[in-house]
Amino acid sequence: MLRTNTCGELRLANVGQTVTLCGWVQRTRDKGAVLYLDLRDRYGLTQVVFEQGVEADELREQARNLGREFVVSITGRVAERYNKNPNLPTGDIEIRPEAVQVLNPAKLPPFLIEDETDGGDDLRMKYRYLDLRRNPVRRNLELRHRLAQSVRRYLDNQGFLEVETPVLIKSTPEGARDFVVPSRMNPGQFYALPQSPQTFKQLLMVSGFDRYFQIVKCFRDEDLRADRQPEFTQIDCEMAFVTQEDILQTFEGMTRQMFVEVKGFDPGEFPRMSYADAMRLYGSDKPDTRFAMQFVELNEVVKGHGFPVFDSAELVVGINAATCAQFTRKQLDELTDFVKRPQVGATGLVYARVEQDGNVKSSVDKFYSQEVLQQWKQAFNANPGDLLLILAGPADKTRKALNELRLEMGQRLGLRNKEDFRPLWVVDFPLLEFNEEEGRYYAMHHPFTSPKPEDIPLLDTNPGQVRANAYDLVINGVEIGGGSIRIHDRSVQASMFKLLGFSEEEAKAQFGFLLDAFEYGAPPHGGIAFGFDRLCSMFGGADSIRDFIAFPKNNSGRDVMIDSPSEISGAQLKELSIESKVEAAK
Repeated sequence: MLRTNTCGELRLANVGQTVTLCGWVQRTRDKGAVLYLDLRDRYGLTQVVFEQGVEADELREQARNLGREFVVSITGRVAERYNKNPNLPTGDIEIRPEAVQVLNPAKLPPFLIEDETDGGDDLRMKYRYLDLRRNPVRRNLELRHRLAQSVRRYLDNQGFLEVETPVLIKSTPEGARDFVVPSRMNPGQFYALPQSPQTFKQLLMVSGFDRYFQIVKCFRDEDLRADRQPEFTQIDCEMAFVTQEDILQTFEGMTRQMFVEVKGFDPGEFPRMSYADAMRLYGSDKPDTRFAMQFVELNEVVKGHGFPVFDSAELVVGINAATCAQFTRKQLDELTDFVKRPQVGATGLVYARVEQDGNVKSSVDKFYSQEVLQQWKQAFNANPGDLLLILAGPADKTRKALNELRLEMGQRLGLRNKEDFRPLWVVDFPLLEFNEEEGRYYAMHHPFTSPKPEDIPLLDTNPGQVRANAYDLVINGVEIGGGSIRIHDRSVQASMFKLLGFSEEEAKAQFGFLLDAFEYGAPPHGGIAFGFDRLCSMFGGADSIRDFIAFPKNNSGRDVMIDSPSEISGAQLKELSIESKVEAAK
């Protein structure tokens, strides 16, 4: 090794030793008679001191010519610092140099390699290899590493085998759009990059590998946002001869181990909530349970009093923002504007304050007597000082809008602490959802999800009421993982394909290999997949998964560092039997 120690490990116990450190020049501070140099590697930072009359003049002069990010080797003696730095792990010592060697000079970086940098997102993404030198980004990747190792240890101890599945597969319908790859050896035909290893992990169960996992790359060609990337990572798992309860217990254990090993605390047993209750109480299948404000339905209390907005609404529903009666008119107008945003979708907001004397004052007082307003207070279990916020309209749309308002209130009131983790299992999802425009059912999860055994007869009579043997792990309002017990019977799988609009021929063409496999003794099986990037960002207290990926894409799906995607040559296209024609946007 070119170094004897790293820049983060020397302590008072090393005083008097002669060491060699290698790293990057973080900064120099020239005080005339004394020059300080901070040397950095991924392990930490060590101060090097060049003092007039102690270190040789030529060494001090050499140090003066070292620029930021020069790669250097410094050999010297470890000494105790006079002015210790308690904020630095190596703050009790310094290096008194005997030799300095420039291993590689460096251009001045386009932004500061500091915890608080002056580089914007675009600039840092273009020079991502420099951004990765910064401590916050390095710590994010270290966190990702620790989580991955925790997962592997847990699953290995539980008897799981890590098995790799193909990256070049067959394009199948349903789900998001596929990324496709042309095959030179099969002109006119294409592979797809996997959106998940779903069918392969089911085939592994048929093969007798009863406990499989993989930390695997997946690909979806979809519009991007903070928690999406065109390529992302899943913790993908499958088990045979199990029930839903077995899977929930196994992977609750894995998640709790990650909390213990990485965050240093045990969140305890995870509560469970049905999909129906989640939608009724929170308007979301991934409720944030760090704070209360559960929905209160008001149809029976508010209808029939002459207020047309409520009388004509399918649903009138609200939340109790406790202790918020002091909100000003300006604040209430801001909330009204918030719910009217297109992405929220409400037409307006009704509010009511519970005064200190117990009376209720509302924005629609002229339609309701104090006696009726007291019924509102009772329905909300409200106390003096509370603020009631109420929306009305079509049921599904109104619940969605109130969920957004609830989250906004939680944010404004400081109730969404990123260090307060509230895991939750959401279970009993609908198996299917009906698309009005296309007049057909779609799988709520995917076509291989098993219905609840007791609901199978409803497939022929009332498909919309069939519940799935499916479950999601939600933490702080974010879906971290989801899965289901799979269909392992060919006849049930064929019925499911038929219900989803596949003809026999289409089902055979797309999934014949899986249907055939089921005829050779498929065991009962089920699994789950965790969004590993989302898990990392949540443990790291960040909103974007991009911060926890070494080389991410931007919001346009581009890698601005390597300038990808890019055009390929005509010779390559010809070899692939492809003609490219890009039409101008209309």
